Amino acid sequence: MKLSINSIVLSIFLASFATAGPVSRGQPIANGSSKQMAPARGQTAGAAYFITNEPSGNFLITAEIGTNGQLTLRRAIDAGGIGAHGIVSPVGPDPLFSQGSVKASAAGNIVATVNSGSNTLAVFSIDPNDSTSVSMIGKPVGSGGQFPMSLAINKAGDSVCALNGGEVNGVSCFKVDKQSGLVPISNTVRSLGLNQTTPATGPAGSASHIIFSEDNTQLIASVKGVPPQPGFLAVWDIASDGSLSADFQSIAPQKGGLLPFSMTVIAGKNAILATDAGLGFDIFDFNANRNGNASTNTNNTSSSGDRSSANAIAGQSATCWSSFSPKTGNFFLTDVGTATITEVNVDNNLKGTIVKQYPQANGSATIDNDIATVAGKDFLYVLAPGATSIDVLSLDGPGKARNIQKVDIAGPAKSVGLTINANNLQGMTTFVKN
Repeated sequence: MKLSINSIVLSIFLASFATAGPVSRGQPIANGSSKQMAPARGQTAGAAYFITNEPSGNFLITAEIGTNGQLTLRRAIDAGGIGAHGIVSPVGPDPLFSQGSVKASAAGNIVATVNSGSNTLAVFSIDPNDSTSVSMIGKPVGSGGQFPMSLAINKAGDSVCALNGGEVNGVSCFKVDKQSGLVPISNTVRSLGLNQTTPATGPAGSASHIIFSEDNTQLIASVKGVPPQPGFLAVWDIASDGSLSADFQSIAPQKGGLLPFSMTVIAGKNAILATDAGLGFDIFDFNANRNGNASTNTNNTSSSGDRSSANAIAGQSATCWSSFSPKTGNFFLTDVGTATITEVNVDNNLKGTIVKQYPQANGSATIDNDIATVAGKDFLYVLAPGATSIDVLSLDGPGKARNIQKVDIAGPAKSVGLTINANNLQGMTTFVKN
């Protein structure tokens, strides 16, 4: 049978997520339990967080960020629910097909996580004296849909919005009450109208990521396409009372864009860099969509006044996660299939250029990543479930990233009886003390 180019892209995309292992479900363990993975040390800069996402019980793992930027795993805290794996055959890493399954806020002194198998969200306060010590605020709450996969926290750190990707899909938002936890905000449950299942089927055709616009006046969700049909960004306006517009504006990528995945704000430009698992990365110029018109260009060069673009990364397999380094001024993208980190510069005219690539261990399946500024330098933290580890890179300058640490997850987890499955690990967010 002769395959079209788009069919080949989709096949490669799905295959890049594939490793052996069954999808399973289970029951949550007792809420509030904690496993100490290592004793706390002295002075620290902050913490990194990710989740086990296990169907037998979802744990939030906390890792100390030292003053040298390196990590030490510290604790695993029960998140009050169970994890889940999206439906794909064969099963592989990135179980939620998303970025942002766990999110921290220095402004709010909180970290929040999804419990995708329970359709709930949990929020924790962060100990000001030890960022690896967190305490659940109230109890987990319903996510406003099914298969919650991504979270966004506003600048003030007092509102959390969730992206649901299951049969009941869409967004919903919550105020953070320091005593009772997450409290639903009226008129924020909004549907994406996707034809999905619970757990979600993907990665193609699934929701991906939720973020606030730079000025916090819009809520944005990304949805992957099913080639040859491209995906889109869904944009809701946020009113002064926190409610969302009844309908979303749909913005398509430039021609060639297929599977918009993670989104990272391009500061000061009213624009977003979105990874694209079918191509490399897309740039969305929101200034060209102020009148509510979706991007409809028929080539991958921008029309007059529209600096949006679709950009290929040669040899990429599934580039899905991204973060921005304020010290280098560049974006860092990870590819689950090739285990490669790609550094990208976006200039003042929103032109994206590949600066350098950094191959990681073969088969390590680099997925979620985040960047923290420690002692005036940026450090990149990349979850590598294929190796059950975290890659830590020091970003010494543009084009000068270097690996400084590989943190083992499996060993410390086993020592405290914590269940770890490479296909279920998800998330990466950092917290640095103000």
